[in-house]
Amino acid sequence: MSLTSSQYESIRKGYEQTRDFNRHLLESRRKQIYDSVPGYRELEESVGGVAADAARRTLEGDGSASAWLRERLADLSRQRVALLAAAGYPPDYLEPIYTCQDCQDTGYISGPDGIREKCHCFRQQELSLRYAQSHIQDTIQRENFSTLSYEYYQGDDLQHFKAAVELSKDFTENFKESYHNLFFYGTVGTGKSFLSGCIARELLQAGFSVIYFSAAGLFDQLARYAFDSDARGMLRDFYEDLYQCDLLIIDDLGTEITNSFVTSQLFSCLNERHLRKKPVIISTNLSLEELRDRYSDRIFSRITSNFSLCKLTGPDVRICKKRASGGAAARP
Repeated sequence: MSLTSSQYESIRKGYEQTRDFNRHLLESRRKQIYDSVPGYRELEESVGGVAADAARRTLEGDGSASAWLRERLADLSRQRVALLAAAGYPPDYLEPIYTCQDCQDTGYISGPDGIREKCHCFRQQELSLRYAQSHIQDTIQRENFSTLSYEYYQGDDLQHFKAAVELSKDFTENFKESYHNLFFYGTVGTGKSFLSGCIARELLQAGFSVIYFSAAGLFDQLARYAFDSDARGMLRDFYEDLYQCDLLIIDDLGTEITNSFVTSQLFSCLNERHLRKKPVIISTNLSLEELRDRYSDRIFSRITSNFSLCKLTGPDVRICKKRASGGAAARP
């Protein structure tokens, strides 16, 4: 499911703009240091003179010129770091700035065989464009662990939510080391989708690829590719993205029209990702009994045996916030 040339051009321009922004930011920082830290500029400018002296020594046959150069550069670096520290700045304040350290904002890295390949940040942009994931980017700016609040929970509901938060944080912190799945279930508006978004934000920022679908959107797209002869050729690529992304989030399971196609596709997705040890997060308003009655025994067994089950209870936080503010409903 290839992107159009205009979509690739959009990604390319995005990297170009990111590099320009970070370059201007670094120039602004350097000017700030030059203006506020006496002696720093002179130290930095002396590097060129030291390099010239080393080159002259080499031409004169001095075999120790290279070692002398390394020692002098290391000494100048220590002096610059000391000046920054004395002025209250971190030692890397004037190091090159990259939004993605892995590809240094080029979109490409060197693979194991030395061939350039797309960076994880490039692949995530491809996924976002292919599957209209921009909404999750907007959502996670508002809904993340830093905006989390326990204000609307009390008693057992509060304890359930705190346990779910800790489970979510543990999931993100150990994501690379351990294979784990989460199943958030319970009443409407208690923070299930919110916590999924929190996890998505943390992992996206850590460089992992995430696909976030509502259940209805996921199965609609699968049906379109499977039953539309013009789009059927895209199905294999869609499956590969769905099975291979680092994390798949299926939100609001049970809101889709459930039939034999949906049931078989859901099981295939869960089974294939389990075989590949690729985590899944599912949120639903269904109870476990409703889950068992609505889907096959195989799906119920797969979820209850391979997922950490996390039940959330309490009032609809969005309604509580709406009543408190008199404005539009919002998530916890």
